[in-house]
Amino acid sequence: MNPIIIYSENSLYLTFITFLGSFLIWFMFAGLIFLWVIDGRIKKEVVLHALTACLISWLMVLVIKSLLPHARPFEVNGRLPLTFTIPTPETSFPSAHSTVAFAIAASIWLHKKKLGIWFIALAILVAMGRVATNVHYMIDVVSGGFVGVGTAYLVKKLHVFKLLG
Repeated sequence: MNPIIIYSENSLYLTFITFLGSFLIWFMFAGLIFLWVIDGRIKKEVVLHALTACLISWLMVLVIKSLLPHARPFEVNGRLPLTFTIPTPETSFPSAHSTVAFAIAASIWLHKKKLGIWFIALAILVAMGRVATNVHYMIDVVSGGFVGVGTAYLVKKLHVFKLLG
């Protein structure tokens, strides 16, 4: 086998994994901006619900992480993380990326099922990317997903913006 081809294939794979684990979540936020600015069929309330769910669930995760410090996989197995930046040590559980990704996805799905399916697929890829990049365990991303989905559900159920107005 040609070692250059093997390196090239590995390099492409590693780049893809890094994209999933580090950058795909920003494409989800870009999708929210698109929905807010360009797509007139989606109410701005949907985006506000998603952003509110993101903020609340992210804050919840920060509290959980401070109460339950847990070593990240790269700290335990000695392999380097494949993320763009090196994550904070001992803050593995739960995954903030997965939490936020699922908060966005569930918020969209609760309002627009067909579009929400696409966001859920992206959230799953974000979660898988966080595991593949060696910065989270499966339990971290699954628990983060539950926090994100639960928060999105509560934000919609409580009609947060109607309570404020």
